[in-house]
Amino acid sequence: MNEVTTRIESALGEPARHLDTAALEAGLRALPAAPKEAGRLTGIVRRPTKDAREVLASAHVSPEAGLPGDAWAGRSTPDPAAQLAVMQTGVAELVANGQSLALFGDNLFVDLDLSVANLPVGSRLRVGGAVVEVTPMPHDGCHKFNARFGADALRFVNMKPTRHLNLRGIYWRVIEAGDIEVGSPVEVLSRPAMD
Repeated sequence: MNEVTTRIESALGEPARHLDTAALEAGLRALPAAPKEAGRLTGIVRRPTKDAREVLASAHVSPEAGLPGDAWAGRSTPDPAAQLAVMQTGVAELVANGQSLALFGDNLFVDLDLSVANLPVGSRLRVGGAVVEVTPMPHDGCHKFNARFGADALRFVNMKPTRHLNLRGIYWRVIEAGDIEVGSPVEVLSRPAMD
């Protein structure tokens, strides 16, 4: 458990791999629809320090520690609403354009529809042996995202017309501790009633 498979130390992406807005929009249209009810966990990344990333094959997540060894727990006041940063694998692969997904700084990558319509705040999911809940914390691209993937990618994930798709991702908090591993099933357990 928590075995590191890859370690990355980088604050910058490769500018030659940055895609422009037209390429990103075309790529998004070409992506196959992500599953809505049941998908899978495709990546686990721990952030031990600001620019360090450790790719894990498995981990034990808990309400108290989140992802053990991640910088989240080391903050002076860790916010449970930002415990696990999650991104849809297809969107991440599109934006990364061949770069390591660990550069994003997200903890989990999933093959699942993360849109507001599919996973409103309060939705609960089972990920491997753990249960998580979608939090209200917005997950927006920032200056680090710009440095790693370019200004067009930053605009792309934050565009108002597609904001409801949560292209940059969402946050989960751990409700029930459990073991997760790459390939673990991810299934929607419940969604709050929508108005």
